[in-house]
Amino acid sequence: MTETNEKTTVVVVGGGVAGLAVGNFLLRSGIACVVLEKHSREHVEQRQRAGALNGRGVRMFREWGLDEVLPEPSSSDSIDAPGMPMRIDGKERMWKDMEDDGEGVFCPQQVLVRNLIKVFLPDGGDLRFEADDVTLDNLDSDRPAVRYRDATGATNVLDCDFVAGCDGYHGVSRQSIPAGALTRYSHEFGYAWLAVLAEVPADPLATMAVHSRGFAAQITRGPKASRLYLQVPLTDTVDDWPETRIWTELETRFGDPVSPKGPITTKQLVPLQGVVYSPMNYGRLYLAGDAAHLISPMSAEGMSLALHDAEAFARAVVHHVEKDDPSLLESYSGVCLRNTWERQAAAVWMTDTMHDSGDASHRGEFLRQVARVNLETLLEPPAEPSTA
Repeated sequence: MTETNEKTTVVVVGGGVAGLAVGNFLLRSGIACVVLEKHSREHVEQRQRAGALNGRGVRMFREWGLDEVLPEPSSSDSIDAPGMPMRIDGKERMWKDMEDDGEGVFCPQQVLVRNLIKVFLPDGGDLRFEADDVTLDNLDSDRPAVRYRDATGATNVLDCDFVAGCDGYHGVSRQSIPAGALTRYSHEFGYAWLAVLAEVPADPLATMAVHSRGFAAQITRGPKASRLYLQVPLTDTVDDWPETRIWTELETRFGDPVSPKGPITTKQLVPLQGVVYSPMNYGRLYLAGDAAHLISPMSAEGMSLALHDAEAFARAVVHHVEKDDPSLLESYSGVCLRNTWERQAAAVWMTDTMHDSGDASHRGEFLRQVARVNLETLLEPPAEPSTA
């Protein structure tokens, strides 16, 4: 079988949000790059992933001239807290207006991926789907190489200056780093989410509930689908949760009937955890997004955190190429880790608050009371009873 050799400045491993953002940023800056994605285009554009884009992420795309990748403006897509109910023991409360920038939007990851691809390819971006058996070589040299097998079975070698590892927690990028070069920090929360994709719209776009049986939520995944989340013990299995039980439990924790109900297409158990790898680079390989860290989904910060890494890496490469100055690449890990730990701290606080304030069986009544006090700082006071 023939082997093809090419040269480029950056090879991006992974065609998700982080990888495609890096590709688009570099393309806008005139820097050659190749994005490798192991799956087909149809697969990456359809795979369902949670997604919320904070105000910083929205502004970031605008600053790069990529307004078109953002979802169409709509008040119904806003992730502002007001108007999105919180149910505590069956009673509806409302979130306080935390005076955020107000620019955040719900944006399922597959929608953002689809939009990033639509911009990247027509602008001349090099995105190669079905890149299999990816291997990373010579990462600690001045000229690393990325080898992969394409859809025809041919082997290709890309010589490059830098590699961006954007291929997720189980991807090859971090696994290519020698043992002992990174330190893994982790926190296990001690429970899981049963995450369910249902073919029903969410109205309102997000509803959360704190209940003695555990946390619950229904959050939009587009006009015709929503994610249902139920806090469950780590010992539960998917088979423990038939469709009827899921809807019944959601209604119990919401304290109200849930309508409409619809077909459930996927179910999975997600142990809640936080993970950080340090440093976020090895030689000429720079990790971004889930390849470097996992954050509790309660924070809704995973996508925004990945985009922070993607932009920091892209700006560092641009600075190096244009000014022959590696200082931003040298500080990449430190900058990204500071942001990561700040977001992890907020995620742990929010996760503990939302889960401990309902189910006392995991950490006890003392911490349930503490969590209730913390939760009250986020909520409007209860409505005064009517005197009419």
